[in-house]
Amino acid sequence: MSEKSKKIQPGLYIVSTPIGNLGDMTHRAQAVLATADIIACEDTRVTGKLLAHFDIATPAVAYHDHNEQKILPQLLDRLERGEMVALVSDAGTPLISDPGYRLVKEARDKGHLVSSIPGASAILAALASAGLPTDRFMFAGFLPNKTMARQKTLSDLAAIKATLVFYESPKRLKDSLADILEVLGDREAAICRELTKLFEEVRRGSLSELAAHYAAAGAPKGEVVIVIGPPAETEVRADQLDEALTKALAVLSLKEAVASVTYTTGLKRKRVYARALELSGKK
Repeated sequence: MSEKSKKIQPGLYIVSTPIGNLGDMTHRAQAVLATADIIACEDTRVTGKLLAHFDIATPAVAYHDHNEQKILPQLLDRLERGEMVALVSDAGTPLISDPGYRLVKEARDKGHLVSSIPGASAILAALASAGLPTDRFMFAGFLPNKTMARQKTLSDLAAIKATLVFYESPKRLKDSLADILEVLGDREAAICRELTKLFEEVRRGSLSELAAHYAAAGAPKGEVVIVIGPPAETEVRADQLDEALTKALAVLSLKEAVASVTYTTGLKRKRVYARALELSGKK
């Protein structure tokens, strides 16, 4: 059903906008922004250019971490009066490494309609282009600026058996790749840059190759997404599985033991569960 064929209800609308190519703006997003009573955005200058391109005259108000305490009550008051409030970020899907969580929570807590208008997302665009496993992934936002904090964060993520996705500043890319290589080892990865824009680039290779390239080439231009493949599967011998399950079953329920060993070994849950039943005498 198109937005023109039905009345848009009052409430809070989370509206995705293009991450570079204006052709990615959906008709539904345009209709919602044109119908809204107010648009809350990170930067009125950035959003103003988008609205001007699509001839949308809806007023916009800046809403970000620094003025949230002042603007949040105003937006909630508008919702209480039955108005339609749209929330956008500078680019892409709001709330992804952007402000807005508290507004959505407060609006929901007060019983207002909250609806998401999907569209462009740098995370999903990077995953789709990187050629790395997509069946399980974790988005970890921006890495810390300082080396020690960055390596600590990476250490916490090292054992996760999933593709990792980070946003990164081009200026910090060289240093971040060096730390990622040191902490995570030489995994397959991709650097996705300027997605959907004229000079879009996806550079795929091992972390050692990518780290060497950007150490020599210097900081690239544009927005950067780092996609890192999951850790390599390690073969777990039958006796190792039995040992792990025996220890887990001594202190955990069957279900908890299976979940714990599945996570730590990376084995298929079906195999771990079957062996756990045998060891516990329940089969």
